Amino acid sequence: MALENKLIKWLAYILLGLFSLACIVPFVLLIVSSLSSEASIIQKGYTFFPETFSLKAYEYLWLHHMDLGRAYGITVFITVVGTAVSLAITSMLAYPLSRRDMPHRNFWTFLVFFTLLFNGGLVPTYLVYTQIFDIKNTIFGLLVPGLLMNGFNVLLVRTFFLTSIPSALIEAASIDGAGEIKIFYRIVLPLSLPIMATIGLFQAISYWNDWFNGLIYLTDSRLFGIQTILTKMIMDIQFLTSNSNAVGSGAGQAIAEIPGTSVRMAIAAIGVLPILITYPFFQKYFVKGITIGAVK
Repeated sequence: MALENKLIKWLAYILLGLFSLACIVPFVLLIVSSLSSEASIIQKGYTFFPETFSLKAYEYLWLHHMDLGRAYGITVFITVVGTAVSLAITSMLAYPLSRRDMPHRNFWTFLVFFTLLFNGGLVPTYLVYTQIFDIKNTIFGLLVPGLLMNGFNVLLVRTFFLTSIPSALIEAASIDGAGEIKIFYRIVLPLSLPIMATIGLFQAISYWNDWFNGLIYLTDSRLFGIQTILTKMIMDIQFLTSNSNAVGSGAGQAIAEIPGTSVRMAIAAIGVLPILITYPFFQKYFVKGITIGAVK
């Protein structure tokens, strides 16, 4: 029996190791490809052992370091502020929905759930935000549309509050004279750190990876976030390389020397590395929060 348990344990370790490699290997290939020369990628394809290493992709990005630095700053600001505000709104909406004594609780819960099934569409949403709220070419164009409030997160936090916060604890605090606001901030939130960290990670990744809002609501390049400006750089490189024959010989040769493929890999590496660095700090909360909030 002991031998069988050991075999099962080692088999589980091997399978988990293989799954881990399946997740890690693409990132390793991404980094190696960004450090490969354009010629070796074109001739040999993507490989873990390229014939020629090159830093031309990062040199090309360094030529735009002022724009990239400003975009990084905007994205960090948007991610931090948007995540904090989103957590506050989500938790303050989820808490009353979790209280069984709230009047018409099912109706308000249905309204939140309804937003997961239907929306007004891109054009009406764009008109509302630009014509009524006037957020075009403002920082709010990156903060608010589609990201600040998420019905799925609200229902996830509500489920956590229902299943993990004892109602007797809330009743005891109420008997001791604590009001709803004090109960929420002094009792409920401190006990909800796992789900708050989980939702915070979801929101931070969404804000960090968002490029669509910048594409739709911004025309001022000074407000572009890192994902928007990297997407624009990729589109510019594709346009230049596909139309290099339409310009003069000198300019065409210069365009042809742009390391388009390796630059795309370098852009992906720059965009994903901060999230990879941040994730381990949230991992313990992430696993616990998503398990308690979803399974229960």
